Amino acid sequence: MSWQDNMQQWLDYKDLDPDMKEQLDEMKQDDKVAEEAFYEPMEFGTAGMRGLIGPGINRMNIYTVRQATEGLASFMDTLDDKVKEQGVAISYDSRYYSQDFAYESAKVLGVHGIHSYVFDSLRPTPELSFAVRSLHTYAGIMITASHNPKQYNGFKIYGPDGGQMPPKESDNITSFARKASDLFSIKVMSVMKLREQKLLTLIGEDVDLDYMKNLETVIVNPKLIHDIGDTMKFVYSPLHGTGKMIAPRIFQKLGFKNFDMVTEQAILDPEFATTPFPNPEFAQTFDLAIKRGQKIGANILIATDPDADRLGAAVRQPDGSYKLMTGNQIASVLLNYLLQAKKNLNTLPANGAVVKSIVSSELATAIANKYDIKMFDVLTGFKYIAEKIEQFEETGSNEFLFGFEESYGYLVKPFVRDKDAMQSTLLLAEAAAYYESKNKTIYDALEDLYSEFGYYREKTVSKTFAGISGKDKMAKIMKTLRTEGIEQINGVKVVETIDYLNDTDVTADGTKETGLPKANVLKYVLADDTWVAARPSGTEPKMKFYIGVKSDTEAGAAQKLADFSKEVEGWE
Repeated sequence: MSWQDNMQQWLDYKDLDPDMKEQLDEMKQDDKVAEEAFYEPMEFGTAGMRGLIGPGINRMNIYTVRQATEGLASFMDTLDDKVKEQGVAISYDSRYYSQDFAYESAKVLGVHGIHSYVFDSLRPTPELSFAVRSLHTYAGIMITASHNPKQYNGFKIYGPDGGQMPPKESDNITSFARKASDLFSIKVMSVMKLREQKLLTLIGEDVDLDYMKNLETVIVNPKLIHDIGDTMKFVYSPLHGTGKMIAPRIFQKLGFKNFDMVTEQAILDPEFATTPFPNPEFAQTFDLAIKRGQKIGANILIATDPDADRLGAAVRQPDGSYKLMTGNQIASVLLNYLLQAKKNLNTLPANGAVVKSIVSSELATAIANKYDIKMFDVLTGFKYIAEKIEQFEETGSNEFLFGFEESYGYLVKPFVRDKDAMQSTLLLAEAAAYYESKNKTIYDALEDLYSEFGYYREKTVSKTFAGISGKDKMAKIMKTLRTEGIEQINGVKVVETIDYLNDTDVTADGTKETGLPKANVLKYVLADDTWVAARPSGTEPKMKFYIGVKSDTEAGAAQKLADFSKEVEGWE
């Protein structure tokens, strides 16, 4: 069907949601906007589906949410009755329609006789992952668009291990969802009937207490917190989101008494009024935290994105200013502190393992090697880290110690199977207290790592390819890279080409398999330890180019990064 035919179905539907009808009437005046909303259904990527809120088969609305949930429910109908009876846990963030989408999901599941455990108010994504595990549900649904602007929302599905649903199951769910092509015929059950038939249970404080009890185990050295925790000064911002529900409570409970929130950003505001891009990797999100930090003399500033799975930080410098750290830098400091502390306490396991994505800093690998800890590289998407944890537990081969992605996501303890900003906030606070006891800051600790291992710098060049033509442009770039090949970048020879889609790792010694699932990613390793990767997003109209460099000096690393970035930005 054409986009016009798809749109006409919506125009003809008499019981269309009033909000959708109003927006649809406005959309009729702009063919370009209408075409993008109706030309194809939303796609599932590495983290579910995510998109603009509004009417259309390519937009987030109650009908596309029902369709996605119908896919999950239909898939669960094919499973053993006992598995199906485990039900689904559901949480949501502070965005527009998030609570509505959560209940629409429960209303669809109820028609299939599937029990929903819905949080009584918004909660962090990692707590949803925890709830799946603690309640032993078969699946979880998180309504969130993470760090995207206010115009977006999303739908993430979690599997029984608490990690994002693996590709095989996700593909089956997508297939069932596509079969439910008539969005307006998907049946729902009222919330009152769900409660009457005991198909919906509200959860909240019971899970909070259990989650926080597990969060306490993230602390490596409680004595350190007891001795110095009350002298450290933190400023925290939940960026108008779910971190507000947990972070202040667990900080106070563990003894970090000087914990100050950015009050303007502690308002659960779907407009994200103080920060149009609620992303902790953006400097602007720290403007208010910096003002507050300078006022109270805070040692460190911490911000978590609206669904509290990502964490950013800034550290006070001697002149009173604050230095922002990248996700790779934060991960490196956390990892080094964690391994060092465990070694000092004689709790570092001989079979310890760290897991990172293929586009994250190699500094972490150097740190792990120092402590004789094995580093595992996995594809981008935290579900691959979760899969590795599951593998460790099933085989007993390794003990998981830390996992991270360059995009400001970290995991310390596997009671959650997704990136967890509540865990990493606590470990960062402990590390800050430790270095304070040594008259150092977190940033001083980073400089020490550079002095020991060399100066590592990384950058992500993100290009937006919006609209119908965007996917074609991204596909053309990847096809050109594959067919023409690359022998050198910025005058430096490529010594290894890894194509994760074709499962090939090519060096001068020959070709071998990558050992990882197939993914549309290319990575080039150069003769000077530089690496470059190209990856189109599965949930956003973006293509990302990742760059990592290493040099003996800070200036040398900065120059190399600038030179390689300039060349990669020209790849079109």
